[in-house]
Order: sequence, then structure tokens, then C-alpha cells
Amino acid sequence: MNIKDYQRVTQQVEALIGDETNLIANLANISAILNMELSDINWVGFYLKENDQLVLGPFQGNPACIRINWGQGVCGTAASTNTVQRIADVHAFKGHIACDAASNSEIVIPFSINGEVYGVLDIDSPSLDRFNEIDEQGLVLLMDMVEKTLNKAINSK
Repeated sequence: MNIKDYQRVTQQVEALIGDETNLIANLANISAILNMELSDINWVGFYLKENDQLVLGPFQGNPACIRINWGQGVCGTAASTNTVQRIADVHAFKGHIACDAASNSEIVIPFSINGEVYGVLDIDSPSLDRFNEIDEQGLVLLMDMVEKTLNKAINSK
């Protein structure tokens, strides 16, 4: 995908979740849209913060690890450092948690609610080095919009 494709997907997601306040419904639809739009992926979904762990949320793909400790693996590292993790070869990532042996590369984007990391978007691919700078920029753009929409929904309750 190019950046214009990501802008189109972001607009599609915004139109779908803009007025909906249910977090799980919104994350489920985002997972489904990304699963339809992205090529060469084998898992897309969310992990949500619960105390000192990330707990599996809405996703598309094979069954996944249910709990990931804060700061562990690619997802836990992204959440604890509040940074995007774009990993070309997950097997070379120290502490990688292999939820699916078929996954070879991964990108994880953290998102916040009320200024605190609330969860991560996690996307896996069976290909090495699947995700590039354009994917990172596009997914950050998407999650920035999602973060604003979720914050508005939660704070309006």
C-alpha cells in the first residue's frame, strides 16, 4: 500500500467508527478492515492494557497468545516504551514471544487514552521485512485518528 491507500483506509475507518462509542466494536471493525486491505499478513489485532499485562482484544487470524507481560516481546516493548516497533525478523528480536510460528515480521503501534498507553495494534506477516516506512507512517496516521476518536467517545460518557 502507498500513503494514499492508508489515507483512504483511515477515512473509511473514521466513517465507520466516528459516532460509535463501543471500544470493542470499533477495534473489531478496524481489525477486519485492515485484514481486508493489507496484503501478505497473517494476523492483525489489538492487545489492551490490564494492570501489568496486555490482554488479547479483537483480532483477525489464528488463535493468539492471550496475555503478554508489560515490557516483554514486541507488543510489550511497544507498550512499555510507547514507541512503534517495526521488526524485519522477529526471530532476531531478543525476547520475541512466538504466538504463531509462521510469523516472521511484525509491526506494533501503541495507542493512548487520556494520555496513557491503553493498548497496541499488532500486525504480523509470514514474510521477512514485510513492513516498511510507508506502512509505519500509514498505520501511525490511522492510529492517531483512532486514538482521537476513542478519547472523544470515552470522555463523552
